[in-house]
Amino acid sequence: MASTKFTPRTVWLILADTAIIYGGIVLALYVRLGFEGSDYQLNERDGWLKIILATGVCLLILYFYDLYDFTVMGNRRELMLRLVQALGIAWALLALLFYFVPPLLIGRGVSVLSVLIVLVSLLTWRILIHYLMGHPEIGERILIVGTGRAAQETAEAVTKRRDAGYRISGFISENGTNPNTEIAGKSILGSTVELEKIVRDEKIDRIVIAVRERRGSFPTETLLKMSLAGNVNIEECTSFFERVTGQVHLDMLRPSWLIFDGRQRDTRLSIFFREVVHRSLALTGLLISLPIAIITAILIKLDSKGEIFYRQERVGKNGRIIKVIKFRSMKTDAEADGKPIWATTDDDRTTRVGRVIRKIRVDEIPQFWNIIKGEMSFVGPRPERPHFVAQLAKEIPFYEHRHLTAPGLTGWAQIKYPYGASVEDARNKLQYDLYYIKNQSLALDLVIVFETVKTVLFGRGR
Repeated sequence: MASTKFTPRTVWLILADTAIIYGGIVLALYVRLGFEGSDYQLNERDGWLKIILATGVCLLILYFYDLYDFTVMGNRRELMLRLVQALGIAWALLALLFYFVPPLLIGRGVSVLSVLIVLVSLLTWRILIHYLMGHPEIGERILIVGTGRAAQETAEAVTKRRDAGYRISGFISENGTNPNTEIAGKSILGSTVELEKIVRDEKIDRIVIAVRERRGSFPTETLLKMSLAGNVNIEECTSFFERVTGQVHLDMLRPSWLIFDGRQRDTRLSIFFREVVHRSLALTGLLISLPIAIITAILIKLDSKGEIFYRQERVGKNGRIIKVIKFRSMKTDAEADGKPIWATTDDDRTTRVGRVIRKIRVDEIPQFWNIIKGEMSFVGPRPERPHFVAQLAKEIPFYEHRHLTAPGLTGWAQIKYPYGASVEDARNKLQYDLYYIKNQSLALDLVIVFETVKTVLFGRGR
């Protein structure tokens, strides 16, 4: 799954796919019906609008098959398989739509021909993109100043995210490490004294600073001169890592960076509008899921003794304790001794019905009511139990900062990181939570909602 929000590259890919699908259907129309018949269909029978509908359905299915996730595009075989499956599903849905609403159909022959044209065109286009993304000479050339853990993890992140458009040229040593020593598969090209020459020789586009101690041998004057000259982009490792991965790395984090690079002040209007959107989404979700909720309640009652609903204390915004409502998925004696226990993916305390509803997230449906009441948002950090919050706050820096915003039914960390039940998992999730808090916006919320729908429909994650 993509690590960040929609990047310019993703937007361009969507626009290119739109043009290919739309153009492919129009071409099929002209091949099948000729100029006169095509003009009649397009202008007299609203053919343009019908093709827009078909294109929209195809794009939606491509999205649900993760075909705008560049990590999937890194594997050519997986790419081709998913593309064929996605277009097959899209045309099956369109065929069903045309069956029930015949006026939307342009023509059976056109539909069959357009499938072939669009499939071949998209396959050719995506294979070309796959080749360009993997080409070592294509992309912004990056030089990392530093050889420590932050520098290594930054290089590894860039390697994993080929869609970001960066290529690591090498490292600059700040501590006298020998040149040509390899770090994360790339060589140390020299020391800070040689920085200007290396940037010129290697045709570097961007310098990433991954050095915490910026005294002594740190090339302040050289960097200042290059920055003012405008010959190269210079960026702190923390900001660069955040943009590439969609995380705020705790080991790279400085409070001053969060202070000066944080999000803008929320206005009363933006807060009001966001709450209206979130509560409207919750109300819609509650109404749509009502039949499923009723069936779930009956199954829980038939499967095991105990209450249908389970109320549990969680930490909300600004540390306020709230009671989260869920469908009971565990046995009534799950915590008989009263001591909180981490829930795990294959928890043996779950009931038979509980295992199913936890997997498909049906147990979360009652939390729509928490959102409507204003105790939670639709999107936000996952609310944790007070016992675990007290424990994690002692072991993980900045942990309590996740309570600066309202907890959510879903969130950036939930869709980016698998279900976890340890301090290390909580630490990794916090890096996503901090990214969300820092970059919180309605646009990001909508991206998370769409990703959550995709996750639920395909049964991935937790």
